[in-house]
Amino acid sequence: MTYSAEISRNNPSCFLFLIDQSGSMADNFTGEVAKKKADGVADAINKLLQNLVIRCAKEEGVRDYFHVGVIGYGANVGPGFVGALAGKELAPISEIANSPARIEERNKKVDDGAGGLVDQKVKFPIWFDPTSNGGTPMCQALTSAKGILQRWLGQHPNCFPPVVIHITDGESTDGDPGQAMNDLKALSSNDGNTLLFNLHISSNPNAQSTAFPDSGASLPDQYSRLLFDGASVLTPFMRNVASEHGFSLSDGAKCFVLNADLVLVIQALDIGTRPSNLR
Repeated sequence: MTYSAEISRNNPSCFLFLIDQSGSMADNFTGEVAKKKADGVADAINKLLQNLVIRCAKEEGVRDYFHVGVIGYGANVGPGFVGALAGKELAPISEIANSPARIEERNKKVDDGAGGLVDQKVKFPIWFDPTSNGGTPMCQALTSAKGILQRWLGQHPNCFPPVVIHITDGESTDGDPGQAMNDLKALSSNDGNTLLFNLHISSNPNAQSTAFPDSGASLPDQYSRLLFDGASVLTPFMRNVASEHGFSLSDGAKCFVLNADLVLVIQALDIGTRPSNLR
């Protein structure tokens, strides 16, 4: 169980995002006056998809190192892509590159060369839209993810194990998700078990920002401890990536972030999706 399999076009890996789209995702991020959780998470996912495309881009085109899926859960549970990819559980990264639903113009702050910042218009591709409606059927979403990855692993038995990144702000409304998380992590390739990140965007006023702890003892409530317990342990390479972001982590550090602001969400996504052995 070494997490050392080469990632190549002949032996791709898989990223699956599970995104809470319940009604409470319309609330603002902690410390953010005008940024809804659903909007911020959608921006982070779209930016990450763009970065994955860039990472796989070579002279001859985008190489299919990854198959990627987004599953949303709230009023419904199912694939979260919009546009031409709507309804797809997983898609090769080249297909994602060629099929954004639309391209938006966004303003980005850049250095003006004189010590200040100016707005610069940039193209921002959209594959996933913000949604916030309904309850939090987390067990159903995790079970759906298990089925998707079981089928994918059957076709890619020697792959670098799939990485599941689960972003939620609420308590499961369809039962205790602990067993469903364990069942998901039990899925494996010949190179190791599936890795599960739990990013908890909590509205608990006592929930201080915590990233990649090795113990759940100081977490503020039963729900955050449940998500901590369900998360995988970071691989050594992921700990090295975390150190680039300023984290000093122990060997037991887990793939768990509590009360994340947008910056921490983006850092966690980078740590979870940067493989060490792309070829």
